[in-house]
Amino acid sequence: MFNKILVVCIGNICRSPIGEELLKQALPNKQVTSAGLGALVDKPADSNSIAVSEQNGHDLSNHIARQINTKMIADNDLILVMEKGHIDAITKLAPAARGKTMLYGHWLKKEIPDPYKQSIEAFEHVYELIDKSAKEWIKRL
Repeated sequence: MFNKILVVCIGNICRSPIGEELLKQALPNKQVTSAGLGALVDKPADSNSIAVSEQNGHDLSNHIARQINTKMIADNDLILVMEKGHIDAITKLAPAARGKTMLYGHWLKKEIPDPYKQSIEAFEHVYELIDKSAKEWIKRL
């Protein structure tokens, strides 16, 4: 049912690249991509996201940030966002997407905070939340 999944944060350099990679690795039969609501277009993943992912066996070195658009929203079956405000932003772009847009941390009943320009410990905490959330989504997808 959910074969195309879009993972969204703000810049598409910290949280959504991690979320994308974890789902992509665990669900090779699904098409998983990511984008940002205010993307740092064409930038690589944040160096702390890359480092924390590498420590956990994941490679973000090929990630390139993309700006979300209405075509991406329409083309995906499920949109996973990091914060409740992101649901509102996506709904503003495409009202019909409300029913398929959910928190990445939905099953943990948590938002995933933005670690941008924070310590490596903040990135480690965010990685842990994304990893736990991904495991819950994987059980259900």
